[in-house]
Amino acid sequence: MKKIEVKHPDRDPGFSTGAFSDGVIADGWLYVSGQAAVDFKTSTFVSGTIEEETTLTLNNLRAIIEAAGATLDDVVKCTVHLADIREFDRYNVVYNSYFTGIKPARTTVQSLMANNIKVEIDCIVKLPAK
Repeated sequence: MKKIEVKHPDRDPGFSTGAFSDGVIADGWLYVSGQAAVDFKTSTFVSGTIEEETTLTLNNLRAIIEAAGATLDDVVKCTVHLADIREFDRYNVVYNSYFTGIKPARTTVQSLMANNIKVEIDCIVKLPAK
């Protein structure tokens, strides 16, 4: 099986993630690693409200997905980690605004996360036929 790495288009080329790829394409599917509220130009986490962090996180997901030739409409599954599940309703308003039509299947859980981030999202994307 051939695998193709996909990087966030704003990733600082001198910054390495080390043990994982932003995304990997295999057999017509894109697997995007957990993304958070990161400014890829400076390689720093951006703290904010749950709405702000969800927006930046989904923008990062979208950038990786688009770099692979797909759109958010091609996402079939998301896994979401929230630092505080009590913020679910506020996060969900932002999340819902990014997906039109049939929403992706989704799992959302509360998790203890590093760097004081409030949300992390990974996804699986079916790439459009070429």
